[in-house]
Amino acid sequence: MNTRFKDVPSHSWLGAPIDARPLFAPEQAALMATLRGLAPADWDREAVPGWTVRDLAAHVLGDFYGRLARDRDGHHDGPGLVPGETLEAFIHRVNQEWVHACRRVNPTALLDTLDLIGGQAARFFEATDPDAPSLGVSWAGIDPAPMWLDSARDFTEFWTHRQQIRHAVGQGTDHDPRPLSIVLDTFMRALPHTLREVTAPAGTRVQVRIDGPAGGTWTATATQDHWSLDQPDAEHPAALVRLDAETAWRLCTRGIRPDAAMARARVDGDRELAEAVCQIVSIVY
Repeated sequence: MNTRFKDVPSHSWLGAPIDARPLFAPEQAALMATLRGLAPADWDREAVPGWTVRDLAAHVLGDFYGRLARDRDGHHDGPGLVPGETLEAFIHRVNQEWVHACRRVNPTALLDTLDLIGGQAARFFEATDPDAPSLGVSWAGIDPAPMWLDSARDFTEFWTHRQQIRHAVGQGTDHDPRPLSIVLDTFMRALPHTLREVTAPAGTRVQVRIDGPAGGTWTATATQDHWSLDQPDAEHPAALVRLDAETAWRLCTRGIRPDAAMARARVDGDRELAEAVCQIVSIVY
């Protein structure tokens, strides 16, 4: 089945809009509290492969600057794609270039700048029009995306990076259900794009159920030319995949692989469909 989202007349296939705007300021405060609680040696711990905690904090700062420059201030100078470069390769390249340049910045200066610019970014997101067109979200298969999805995507990135910093210094995931519920809901908007190559009769439904106070249920339904999340509940899906919240967010960010998620999942129904669901990825990867 080839998905042609550009032919879909509305965003209904993405499911109900998500309003992450009120959560940016609390997330920024949580990030600053985490970073200010670090011991000097913690800044040099590996947070993700190839990047230390300081590198990852610098990457978040770069995201803040990029969003404000582009969408608040209308500033569009900066690096562009080189011939033959994919979007994914471009993003990884410019992220690495920024992090490398920021290695001359000490943690104290980085904290001060993150506090200032992160606060400005939170206020920017709070004031956005959720229905305005914005940057595409490649992992959801839509370009341009509505601002509600673009901003929710950024919220998931900030939240995820904070968890990676926490894990690097021996802390567990912050399971506060309010932000985690938004993160999981946003990640699940990748389901239609994940299933785009899956051929199934129109009306076939697959369901993901995430347990716990931050969880929920998401149902993807096959139509003649795409998959859709516009029907949130369904009885007797062809496949039901049940995950705990920790497995779900780690899968969507590739903290664990699909086969590991399948091993932890409880599956009812068509196992091939369930395996297709567990290919979900909700980051540029």
